[in-house]
Amino acid sequence: MQYTQSQDAKSTRHAVDRASAGDLLNLTIDVGPVPMHAGACLVLDTRPGYDLTHLRRLIARCVAAVPRLRQRLVATPPGYGRPVWVDDPAFDLDHHIQITACPPPGDEGALLDLAVAVISRPLTPSNPLWSMTLVTGLNSDRIGLIACFHHVLADGIGGLAVLGCLVDGAPSPPPYAFPRPAPPLRWIAVDAWRTRLRALARFPCGWPALKRAASELGTPRRAAPCSLNQPTGPRQRLATVTARLDDVRRYAHAHGGTVNDAVLAAITGAVRALLASRGESIPDLVVSIPVSARASTTATRLGNQVGVMPVRLPTQGSLPDRLERTAAITRARKSTAPGTSAELLAAVNRLLARLHILRRLLNRQHLIHTVVTNLRGPAEPLVIGGARMRTIIPISLTRGNVTVAFSVLSYAGILTVTIVADAHRVPDLLTLVTALRKELAEMART
Repeated sequence: MQYTQSQDAKSTRHAVDRASAGDLLNLTIDVGPVPMHAGACLVLDTRPGYDLTHLRRLIARCVAAVPRLRQRLVATPPGYGRPVWVDDPAFDLDHHIQITACPPPGDEGALLDLAVAVISRPLTPSNPLWSMTLVTGLNSDRIGLIACFHHVLADGIGGLAVLGCLVDGAPSPPPYAFPRPAPPLRWIAVDAWRTRLRALARFPCGWPALKRAASELGTPRRAAPCSLNQPTGPRQRLATVTARLDDVRRYAHAHGGTVNDAVLAAITGAVRALLASRGESIPDLVVSIPVSARASTTATRLGNQVGVMPVRLPTQGSLPDRLERTAAITRARKSTAPGTSAELLAAVNRLLARLHILRRLLNRQHLIHTVVTNLRGPAEPLVIGGARMRTIIPISLTRGNVTVAFSVLSYAGILTVTIVADAHRVPDLLTLVTALRKELAEMART
């Protein structure tokens, strides 16, 4: 896809909305059979005869107020800088909203199978990169909403901001004139040179920034070999484990850690049990933790501002012991400028892509065992279209020689951990689910 100049743009000056370094990172590493998608599955408590057209109108209103949902990322000519976001004049809401029935028996397992199928489905590159699927046929007259975003469109925090636009009573950003003409090439060129000049002006500060980015990434070391590292295929499976947020928080604070530390300690214990059932053992689990440069955002400021912090966490010892050591490790690794590694990762991966070796390296990497993403959701129950939102299930696909990954989200006092696993490489997913449930139950008993 290449940039083409609109006739209406020739006499109009517009701001140039470029892809960020984080956007480019997610675009560059979208190689292989598993698309770089993430999303969530919402379950709404409805009454019999609930009108789906009302929910569709809410989505349409949200889309009209969020510029990025009607934009495409368009490549610029050589020398004109990073790709730019432009309005899609051919935008059609019907291309992005589907209604489907949940397969029998209409329980959570069937919904999760449908959700992973929807989120694993490639999005059309010529359209804005998102979809929403309304799911009927759930038990107890509930309705599901599966939201799928390409990571280049929004990170997890941005995705939550978009979903927040659907909530009853939430202030929506004012609609904007659509479609806005694309910026003329001369302004894209001017913006590119201004960006380069600003980069030159910041060059004396470049070394400290590079050091911060390298510090966040840590020193690359090979992870202990085990069956967690195998090339992933296109088929994924999902499972969830839940716990009361107050129980996890109380247990974490009693052992000098945070909720995130407690979840990491529970995950290391569960992975240890999974590997033991396979006759394997590793001294530590190398976890890649996405680190956001922002605590929150709005639906009009999407994109990606996320770096990566790999950490080596102990798998041996009791849960309290692992939690205390995990808390000490994460405290020592936390950066004063989180997310600073995004730009360095984007540059390195773009170079590897140009050399045509990125996909090969991702499918053979042995630097991490798994990925754990943690998001803080709304603390109070929300209502969408008159229906109470019962739960939010976070979903992020696993890829690149990582057969198991975890997405964590808190909502209305409940902590949900979604486990996503390669369907072929992890036939024993139930073993992992049972072990994680046991770890979190121990926190509730103490």
